[in-house]
Amino acid sequence: MTTPFLGEIQIFGFNFAPVGWAQCNGATLSISQNSALFSLIGTYYGGDGRTTFQLPNFTGRAACSQGQGPGLTQRTIGDTFGTEQVSLLQSEIPGHSHAANLYHQPNTTLQSNTPANGYGLTGPASTTPFVQNATANATFAPTVVGATGGSQPHENRQPLLPLNFCIALQGAFPAFD
Repeated sequence: MTTPFLGEIQIFGFNFAPVGWAQCNGATLSISQNSALFSLIGTYYGGDGRTTFQLPNFTGRAACSQGQGPGLTQRTIGDTFGTEQVSLLQSEIPGHSHAANLYHQPNTTLQSNTPANGYGLTGPASTTPFVQNATANATFAPTVVGATGGSQPHENRQPLLPLNFCIALQGAFPAFD
């Protein structure tokens, strides 16, 4: 492996930081023990700037460049944004419907109080909407009517492969032109 630049961030496919590197997990470091690295990243990622500074934190996050792309908001180095989970309101769920057909049998001699296969209520994909072996006034099967929302969050992160972001604690000091 070549000599990295001090403060360089690389992605590793193993779960530890190599010698001379630290995981980008937001750790707080002492300025007096890491003065060269502090001179490069300062307090962009946290710390008091007198005795401590923090490393970038990529735990559960995706990388994003600084600046502003077309139609995007401005991103400044060290910004964190987004959320891992979102709870949707019912007003945010697109309108949709689920098929269920109910047929009325006007001939009273053919009516029944006991649900059975082939009787008048059908759900999607030709599944029976009744709980198995039910009697009159039976409860619908759980797949016929479901809860909406319930303030349960759903996953909001893009698909990801867990990788280990690490920052070089040793290496060549980058030259500024």
